[in-house]
Amino acid sequence: MHIIVKIGKIEKEEISKNYFNRMTKTRIALIQMKMSSEQKKNMSTAIKKIKEASKKKAKIICLPELFLSNYFCQQEKHSNFNLAEKIPGKNTNILCSLAKELKVIIIAPIFEKKTTGIYHNSCVVINEKGKLLGKYRKMHIPDDPQFYEKFYFTPGDLGFKSFKTTQGKVGTLICWDQWFPEAARLTSLLGAEILFYPTAIGWHPKEKKKFGKSQLNAWLSIQRSHAIANGVYVAAVNRVGVEKQGPKKLEFWGNTVVFDPGGNVVASSKQKEKTLICDIDYKKVETARRHWPFFRDRRIDHYKGILNNPRDA
Repeated sequence: MHIIVKIGKIEKEEISKNYFNRMTKTRIALIQMKMSSEQKKNMSTAIKKIKEASKKKAKIICLPELFLSNYFCQQEKHSNFNLAEKIPGKNTNILCSLAKELKVIIIAPIFEKKTTGIYHNSCVVINEKGKLLGKYRKMHIPDDPQFYEKFYFTPGDLGFKSFKTTQGKVGTLICWDQWFPEAARLTSLLGAEILFYPTAIGWHPKEKKKFGKSQLNAWLSIQRSHAIANGVYVAAVNRVGVEKQGPKKLEFWGNTVVFDPGGNVVASSKQKEKTLICDIDYKKVETARRHWPFFRDRRIDHYKGILNNPRDA
């Protein structure tokens, strides 16, 4: 293919058969890590693991939910609001510099202080030039024993997000968002080819023996279903380790995983610290959506009832 590039009065002819071809493959890294109570230590660990992933040619690197601290939502404690920061802020600036240095895209969850009294569980996307492309604020906020997130986080007000990067279109959702098909569908409809789910999920130790296997299988199954129903890659990155807050503790179950658009496991980990690295082939998104045209066959003219609350039985 002949392309004429004009530079002032000079005309330069270049031949590039791939000039108009979109990028079809990339490599991602999901950092499954333990957290400490010290933000500086957690950031240091994250930086080290990001650099290691970059050396292995990862182009998009995602950290787990609230990676800068222990999972403080086990307790309702007002002093924990001191962990929040503005975006952009000190820690996002550190990650922007790192992304620029390594020429990688970084997806980083941040406990965001929007303004006095309003806080969000957020996630930033930083491109390989160190530019903050934007942020997503967690839309679905849980309130369960030792997951007291409604005490800390205001529901997201930015809607669902898809970010166009040099390595493909990525959607960012967070943890509890994983359980809602609407979130995955709307993010996919915005163009996302990979759904990233930074996560902090685990077992109550007293429940693990009876319900642990079932809970983990449900978590894996719902993400597999999002991949199939939307013809996208799904990449979920969890933390690991036992974390204690006061008299209570949680055991985070790891199991970071990547599903392809057919619901097949591309890569997975177990319950230990690990950086999961795998290759993504965007041609599989196109193939899946051609052969399983779920977007084409939607009946949006009959979906208005989705806005209604469930009726009494």
